[in-house]
Amino acid sequence: MNSIDPLTGLLDRFGCLQTADRFTAASTHQPFAAIWVDLDRFKRINESFGHPGGDEVIKDLALRFRNRISGRAEIARMGGDEFVFLVPRCDRSAAEQLARELASTVGELIHIGNLTLCPTASIGIAIHDMEENSLALLERADRAMYAAKDKGGDGIVCSGDEPIPGRLGITLAREEISIESTLHAALETGGLCLHYQPIILANGEIEAVEALMRCQVDGENLSPGKFIPVAEKTGLIVRLGEWSLLQGAMQARLLQDAGYHTKVAINVSRAQLVSPKFTQALHAALICSNVKPELVELELTESLFMDISDTVQANLKNALSAGVSLSIDDFGTGYSCLANLKDIPAKKLKLDRAFVTVLPEDRRALAVVRAMTQLGHELGMTVVAEGCERQEEIDALLDAGVDAIQGFFYARPMPEDKLFQWLQTRNTK
Repeated sequence: MNSIDPLTGLLDRFGCLQTADRFTAASTHQPFAAIWVDLDRFKRINESFGHPGGDEVIKDLALRFRNRISGRAEIARMGGDEFVFLVPRCDRSAAEQLARELASTVGELIHIGNLTLCPTASIGIAIHDMEENSLALLERADRAMYAAKDKGGDGIVCSGDEPIPGRLGITLAREEISIESTLHAALETGGLCLHYQPIILANGEIEAVEALMRCQVDGENLSPGKFIPVAEKTGLIVRLGEWSLLQGAMQARLLQDAGYHTKVAINVSRAQLVSPKFTQALHAALICSNVKPELVELELTESLFMDISDTVQANLKNALSAGVSLSIDDFGTGYSCLANLKDIPAKKLKLDRAFVTVLPEDRRALAVVRAMTQLGHELGMTVVAEGCERQEEIDALLDAGVDAIQGFFYARPMPEDKLFQWLQTRNTK
């Protein structure tokens, strides 16, 4: 017989565990959910109205839960102001819908004497995994609930989405923890590589190739859109950036030795440029590769150029002194300010693809491209348009005065061996 909470008539903690065990044993084919509900700021109610007042609120909520959820879930009071709902035959989508109903139920006004309360709840959801015991399931639901509370309460978090401490002590979501681990493995086992995308001048010559990082571990490819944000959060972006700097410089030397006077453009992150060790890493890459510095180009966002901190400005000055060139990446979005261009020591301006994909139909975008291109030229910059995929876009860009094109229309990013094949094929045409 299940154990009952005397205040509410719901299952108590022990009764909840018994029911969860029974659900677990019967869930070989159908998933079930545990939804953990904890009232926000309930301590204030007890402090304001005493425990009898708090008990009245708990009983009122228990009755509401019964009326709203009757027949769809087993309800337990885990103690204090915490409730658990065990829902049979319930996947994540259904659990989230039920959690929203519970949040709505909690949010109904409660009257105590002459006062009216507007309560909210933090809610955690866990869906039972095969081979998982009931206690582990409830612990996951409890952690998800605390994650919702850490976000300020009045919210719902599913297990697997909640932030947890990562390998470097940074708070990450569960998927990000896996990505962080994969990045460490890639650094240790050679799972990183650079792919190269050509930048083509209007006359058909190759102006440069941009180095783009790729990550593969155990045959699985991890997209940059996933691993770059995690690397930035954890600080791993500095190690990745130093690796990319060295590999890109070595690729520039290989191109030089093969007779291609083609620059390699390497992306530099904010975390790298604010580090006092950046100049040391750059010099090490140039020395180890023994490449002509003018064949290495560093791509940075405009905000980095405008960072007035001593470290950043010193790193920019040292990069120029080393003989490498600088490029403004993704210009035209975010921080961009035309008034600052005159103070930026860059030789290349890369227009963000947001201006490209709407051409030639968007005449306003075309006017902006034309204006930025003219300004770039007057400041002695080469202007490159990124993300070009259609001939119509390229025709409009070249007509606007853009100097060079980068995008799938000419070539997708490719590994080193494919790049040399592409260059050889292009030279024989």
